[in-house]
Amino acid sequence: MDDSTDDRDMQLLVIGLDAGCRSILDPLCEDGKIPTLADLIDRGTSGPLESQIPPWTGSAWPSMYTGKNPGKHGVYDFLSFDGYEWDVVNATYVRERPVWELLSEHGLSSVVVNVPVTHPPREFNGALIPGMTAPEDPPCHPEGILEDVKLACDDYHVYPQSTDAPEQSIEGYERTIECRGEAFQYLCRRENPDFGFVQFQQTDTVFHERPGDKAAIEAVYQAVDEQVADILETTDPKNVLVVSDHGMGKITGTEFRVNEFLRDHGYLEAKKGGEGMPNWSKSWENDLLEGEDAGNHDDGSLATVMNVAAKAGITTQRIANALDTVGLKEPIGRRVPNEMIRAASEQVDFPESKAYVRSKSELGIRINLEGREPNGQVASAEYDEVRQELIDLLSDVTTPDGEAMFEVVAPRELYFDGPHLEDAPDILTVPDDFDNAIVADVGMDHFGEPMEPWNHKQTGFVAATGEDFEEGVPLEEATIFDVAPTICTLFDVPIDVEMDGIPLPVVEGSTEESYPDYEPDPISVTDDDAVEDRLSDLGYL
Repeated sequence: MDDSTDDRDMQLLVIGLDAGCRSILDPLCEDGKIPTLADLIDRGTSGPLESQIPPWTGSAWPSMYTGKNPGKHGVYDFLSFDGYEWDVVNATYVRERPVWELLSEHGLSSVVVNVPVTHPPREFNGALIPGMTAPEDPPCHPEGILEDVKLACDDYHVYPQSTDAPEQSIEGYERTIECRGEAFQYLCRRENPDFGFVQFQQTDTVFHERPGDKAAIEAVYQAVDEQVADILETTDPKNVLVVSDHGMGKITGTEFRVNEFLRDHGYLEAKKGGEGMPNWSKSWENDLLEGEDAGNHDDGSLATVMNVAAKAGITTQRIANALDTVGLKEPIGRRVPNEMIRAASEQVDFPESKAYVRSKSELGIRINLEGREPNGQVASAEYDEVRQELIDLLSDVTTPDGEAMFEVVAPRELYFDGPHLEDAPDILTVPDDFDNAIVADVGMDHFGEPMEPWNHKQTGFVAATGEDFEEGVPLEEATIFDVAPTICTLFDVPIDVEMDGIPLPVVEGSTEESYPDYEPDPISVTDDDAVEDRLSDLGYL
């Protein structure tokens, strides 16, 4: 297809701001930093957009673009687990129909750029460049389109550290955002789609990599705003939805090391050395380990120092970030062997434990169930009793200040339903107002200072403006599951009866239909160190 266009106009543009929320957007609007986004908000209607549990990127965006909860689409985290093994999720783990495929079945075309967990793409009417969890230079749809984008837009990168600007620099963020916008505009000129969906990840990334850095945050949002202005001019959409997958804010409470708590109550076994689960022995986890001399060492004082650091909660990632800030990462890294760092830290012995946190981003406890896990320690007949014991135990946890640690501790059925329920944590542990945090570490005190001063909040943001959205209608109880039904309704496409959301009240005239079962591609593994490295850099692994 060439760059020519027909008379068809873009009916709907969806702009995804990862971690966008009022507490971030309002000051930027008031200071005049994001005039284009401010204008969209002022001209339309806006409100909070409640995320799912857990409110993390890897699971939340699939919930948004399918309109279904993780129990139906199958993705609960950045990781998927098979017994005691893990893989980083990709689009083949999403077992429900993305909204652009549903639109395609009704003769409508889409351009989708940078939406997380969309690699590898499937056939549909339009074009797609994957976002987070995809490898650098991922396969796109249609085949070969990424090469065209790179030629037209002077290169393109999925991740900022892949640019020629310094990693985590403002210039690196700005260039990545610019590439995102240019690629989307190019594809829209080329495809002339009915529906456009572009996501900006750096609005989340900057808080993980440069927490509290006002200059960096403003630069990221200003760069996004400039691209949004260009996109609006290029595509001239009839309607615009601005959406986020979750919010962002300071963590002022405490960090709770759930696995250490479970060990002290007899539910968990730990060990030193070995691989543990997930297997963090890959080199990408140990950012200190740079240089060919890293493996030459002797035990003794170095091991003692690393063991003390581990017990204090100072992980390799935290040390690496601190050293990198003062320019010492490489020289120190040449003296610290990765196997010594691993051996210094205790690990969960998952096969021998009764219950454990597999990944902090799951926000829950997995029971090592006989017949389900490879070396299950809890008999099926004891499952309900053990689960209730753990719910009662964790519900009573208070912080060192005497405040409740969790807002909710509940069976997974409170949040999930569907054919993939068995893949979920058995118990969900929702921190109080998301002002506390949980981690999966062992070998340290139950409570400590949060490693990440900024982290996800459950309340995100939605704004709707355009000729087909009803003016003046408040958006007060919208959820992340409502976005896909809203898209369907605007295009007069029947909503999948299995979707968990409802159309936002700014659109009318929805109908429902029972669609044939979705036939996803077989699950395939994304074995790419850069993907895992990126998730580790952001603190998700």
